[in-house]
Amino acid sequence: MDKSHKVLWDHCLNLIRQNVTEQIFKTWFEPIVFESYDEQQKTVLVQVPSPYIYEYLEQYYVRLMAWALNNSFTPNVRLTYRLVVDSENGKVQVVQGEPPAAIEAPQPTSRANQSPNVLDAAMPQQLNPQLDPKKTFECFIEGDSNKLPRTVGLTIAEHPGKSTFNPFFVFGPSGCGKTHLINAIGVECKRLFPQHRVLYISARLFQVQFTDASRQNTVNDFINFYQTIDVLIIDDVQEWATAEKTVATFFHIFDHLFRLGKQIILASDRPPVDLVWLKDRMLTRFSCGLIAELEKPNVQLCIDILNAKCRRDGLNIHDDVIQYIAQTANGSVRDLEGVINSLMAYSIVYNSAIDMHLAERIIKRAVKVDDHPLTIDDIVEAVCRHYGVSQQNVFSKSRKREFVQVRQISMYLAQKYTKMPASRIGQLIGNRDHSTVLHSCSAIEQRMKVDKSFMAEISSIENSFKLKS
Repeated sequence: MDKSHKVLWDHCLNLIRQNVTEQIFKTWFEPIVFESYDEQQKTVLVQVPSPYIYEYLEQYYVRLMAWALNNSFTPNVRLTYRLVVDSENGKVQVVQGEPPAAIEAPQPTSRANQSPNVLDAAMPQQLNPQLDPKKTFECFIEGDSNKLPRTVGLTIAEHPGKSTFNPFFVFGPSGCGKTHLINAIGVECKRLFPQHRVLYISARLFQVQFTDASRQNTVNDFINFYQTIDVLIIDDVQEWATAEKTVATFFHIFDHLFRLGKQIILASDRPPVDLVWLKDRMLTRFSCGLIAELEKPNVQLCIDILNAKCRRDGLNIHDDVIQYIAQTANGSVRDLEGVINSLMAYSIVYNSAIDMHLAERIIKRAVKVDDHPLTIDDIVEAVCRHYGVSQQNVFSKSRKREFVQVRQISMYLAQKYTKMPASRIGQLIGNRDHSTVLHSCSAIEQRMKVDKSFMAEISSIENSFKLKS
């Protein structure tokens, strides 16, 4: 490393330090490690400990860093990051930062300096697809709940408008990954067919555009623009429930694109038959393609998604914590990502380990749970009351048969009715390990199969705290 270049980097950090709080500097800038400076390429190479820090810097401090680099090194210097994507295996990824010149470019001050509005253009022009480049098939983890929609989506991306899956209507509850999937189709299609005019748009923005066009008497231009699209992706179409004129106009666009063999992709939180505003003629056209349901991910898929995100962000989270988050996030991919992001932020800011205690704190703030969730204390109390023993005896080291039975039943019901991992259940019921919990659950299940009176006792306990089996 050239020491003079390191001095320039230190000067750059000093400039940044003068423009942010000390806490922000220590959290986001101190972890950056200077590696080298290429004078010919005007490129500064630095290493950051995770993609999360890189994304945060690029999103919130890219202008500040560009200014500091220009003042410390040379005008128009570029920043390149070496990201640690897998700390255990030493895997890194090199990415290019945002060019400073693009950041400092003056914004247009009048309509004359701006690019023409796409709705004003008579001929098709270069189009921003409005896609999120991070939402790709590579990041869309496959599981039982999404295998069909994902496979179909990949086929559509490889053969837009040519497959039998046109139109493609995907529906499912909030947080199951619909937006990610339809974005991934657009991103892959654009990669394979750069000349295609691909456009992702929300139903609400489409409606706003149509309303503006109606006020300005440019509806024909609005329709003509959308009829030039090769792959049209519209998200959250359930929001058109009260937009009768928008739906009627969309039908004309839909019909035109469909007849020309252009690909149409729609997403909703409910199936087409539940969208009461849809006319029979449109329902008939949807049935010509494919209507696919995207279900909420099960616990195993949630675990796979969490592990994949941890690898991408360079996080090391214990399996018990991963399982707890997966079981608690209500099958929402959005909640899973939010919890991991919060855990990372807390870990970085407070320099603390990501453990079960921290995960429980984050879950309470980030994930909506039942109004009156059942706790282990509720379960243990109900079992002890049924058998007439004290909780102190259950939590003790005693091996008396009646205490062991109450302990095992409590563990069985805790695993059945709470979202806690076995290790946490054992910790809260007498400080046992996870193998004791698994053995207890197995023992109770086997006894219930051969002892009907014992099964009736378990049902009675369940009824006492008003749970449904």
